[in-house]
Amino acid sequence: MRILLAEDDALIGQGIKTWLKPRGFETDWIKDGAAAYAALPCAPYDAVVLDLGLPSMDGLEVLRRWRRDGRTEPVLILTARDELSERVRGLNTGADDYLVKPFEPEELEARLRALSRRSAGRPTPVIRCGDVVLDQGSRMVESAGRAVPMTAREFRLCEILMSGVGRTIPKDLIEEKMGDLYEDASPNSIEILVHRLRRKLGQGFIKTVHGIGYTVPRD
Repeated sequence: MRILLAEDDALIGQGIKTWLKPRGFETDWIKDGAAAYAALPCAPYDAVVLDLGLPSMDGLEVLRRWRRDGRTEPVLILTARDELSERVRGLNTGADDYLVKPFEPEELEARLRALSRRSAGRPTPVIRCGDVVLDQGSRMVESAGRAVPMTAREFRLCEILMSGVGRTIPKDLIEEKMGDLYEDASPNSIEILVHRLRRKLGQGFIKTVHGIGYTVPRD
């Protein structure tokens, strides 16, 4: 399972990531609300663990914007606010479950697995940008109806950018979302991958936003 964890408390965040890793979870940990909002479209997450008290953007506002954007990933809220009204607000905003701090990691794991089972019936996302189609299930990319062979790194970058179509993805966030595929990479590896994708999918497919990152424009 791949999890997006939005939690600014270093002790809690590291504890969750350490607990989940040997149990088959890949956890992308982000400590800022605005960064969490931008990160969700950049990978096929099975579930989200969302703290309410995030800096820069409150967890409820992050959740509200995700649901406004049509994001359907199951979200489990972590909150220290042990009040019924807060829990109700979270569920009404679009949360699927919640845990009140402090909690046991075994319960968090069990709830995440339950959320994943309930959402398993959702179809595998297929992302379309113009005549480019990326299938996150088969890990295949087509352009104008023809299959486009890609390395694992090329596919991952294409997935990140197409999942955030119309949005500028900062380079440092791209590097973070590349995960293990970015380890031992050269300092300019993202630029090299962008060049390769442009050759395969067209020079105008990816736009450079100088000083920030890259974007796949909407049609």
